[in-house]
Amino acid sequence: MCWSRNDLLAKINQVLAPDVQARLNELIAKRQAETLRPDEHEELLCLLEQSEKVEAARVEAMAQLARLRGVSLTTLMHDLGIKASDYT
Repeated sequence: MCWSRNDLLAKINQVLAPDVQARLNELIAKRQAETLRPDEHEELLCLLEQSEKVEAARVEAMAQLARLRGVSLTTLMHDLGIKASDYT
């Protein structure tokens, strides 16, 4: 699919809604504390899948924009102020 630069930038800047991210963080903390109930575990799995889809779309958009600009993904990430540690 061919996206415009503005479309790609919008996709790159897309993140989970703040309330969804907060709930995901809460459930991750409960999992780490080993206090996660079974229903919360199912919710966590759904939110993780949602988060992974958003991140995959962001990475794909970054790769496409890097190709359009004729630069490496690392250079593009640097230019946009995106830390590599966000994806490791």
